[in-house]
Amino acid sequence: MVKFRSLFTAVVAGVAALAGTAKAQTAAPNAAYVNAPVMQRIPDAPKPGAGHCGLFETCASTKIGLGRGDFMIRLSGVGVLPQDRDSNVSLSTNSGGSYTHLNHTHLSTTNQAMPELTVEYFITDNLSVDLIATSTRHEVAALGSDVPSLGGPRKLDVGSAWVLPPTLTFAWHFRPHKRFNPYVGVGATAMWFHNMNGNHGAALGLTKLNAGFTGGPSVNVGFDYQIVGNWFFNADVKQMFVRMHAWVENPAETLKVKAHESLDPTVVSAGIAYRF
Repeated sequence: MVKFRSLFTAVVAGVAALAGTAKAQTAAPNAAYVNAPVMQRIPDAPKPGAGHCGLFETCASTKIGLGRGDFMIRLSGVGVLPQDRDSNVSLSTNSGGSYTHLNHTHLSTTNQAMPELTVEYFITDNLSVDLIATSTRHEVAALGSDVPSLGGPRKLDVGSAWVLPPTLTFAWHFRPHKRFNPYVGVGATAMWFHNMNGNHGAALGLTKLNAGFTGGPSVNVGFDYQIVGNWFFNADVKQMFVRMHAWVENPAETLKVKAHESLDPTVVSAGIAYRF
């Protein structure tokens, strides 16, 4: 009987203990809920335009570097430096068209600087295509010891011509989506000569200047650097491989000089670009 009472007492005590624990666990979340901090004021909605990034700002939304789908317009200062390699000058003194080669005479073309406009589109993160457009005016002269033998000075000023050399280039960019992004490229140049004027005071009366359309391959190297926002600085050097076919004659067309030479201009440019 004593053992039965002891067992009954132990059971009652265990049940009471379990009930107390369960009650404490149930009350704890309610207590936490009641004591949670209460928001005193609802935050204001963002003002329209508060996240706008200015034209000359680099913001969190500004894309760093260049990559697929980017379109750029670039305005540069360009220097065109003709190399005047491999001149071949011939003279005709009759209307039949037979020419005598002038062994010791070559052409000289002046350097020129002008503004240049470039448009560029990124086909992939690494590959872009661009087209440059500019026009430069150059003076042309014949130099050599054969010229005095014809009755002219050692340097014969032939005239001047404007050159339009649109160049299409495919470039490979080594560091897409980086601020500094160097590249190399290959392309092709087509060269038109326009507004050609012979030197009306030239010796031998050679005042009518003409030149033919020509073209050739080109290679280039350069880099883009992101300055701020969508503005970039660009520096580029192109080497074009282009031959010139030109001729100059007197008004009666009884004296004619023709020339074939490798102009092969080196084109150096630097400018500012904007990405759209």
